[in-house]
Amino acid sequence: MTPAYLGTVSLIERLYRQFLDVVKDDLDWLEVDDINNVQCLILCYIGNDELTVGELRQRGCYMGSNVTYNLRKMIEVGYVTQQRSPRDKRSVLVRLSASGLELVQRLATVFDAHSAQLANEFGENELTNVNEHLRALERFWADVLDNGGAPLHRSRHTLAPSGPGHDMTLAPRPNLAAHAPQLPHRNTRAPRR
Repeated sequence: MTPAYLGTVSLIERLYRQFLDVVKDDLDWLEVDDINNVQCLILCYIGNDELTVGELRQRGCYMGSNVTYNLRKMIEVGYVTQQRSPRDKRSVLVRLSASGLELVQRLATVFDAHSAQLANEFGENELTNVNEHLRALERFWADVLDNGGAPLHRSRHTLAPSGPGHDMTLAPRPNLAAHAPQLPHRNTRAPRR
């Protein structure tokens, strides 16, 4: 693994953890002590929607935390309500209560202030470029997973410079798969006998 690749992965993880610390400080500043930073993000991801636990898991990043446990705690303190899905009785739908919506609105004000500061510091175009790079990386990793974790030469896309300032985007890659050894998809299982 190259130092730049490992550095990117490490930086993404550090930024997420640092953001959780910022959220914790924001909760302290708002004098909210009955919810933690990860639970706060779960509230923000729910927003005005009604979601299943599975949908909620796909919306956010909850490193090292159990979404079901955190939902149970937020139901206990009154930020979230739950009910059985009318279409599928096996599924539980969650939504924010009135106090959950109020807290999300208070947090949105603080997050908007952070966003304005960041835009003033770096400029809106720079933030847009950073987001484009991160989305390209997300698409690249999704493509690698779609190919069963195959080496990069089997990937359909690569990160390539384009446009003014050489923003990174996904560009088609030549088809080298014909020359590469066939690798099994990592999610395949041996057939049962």
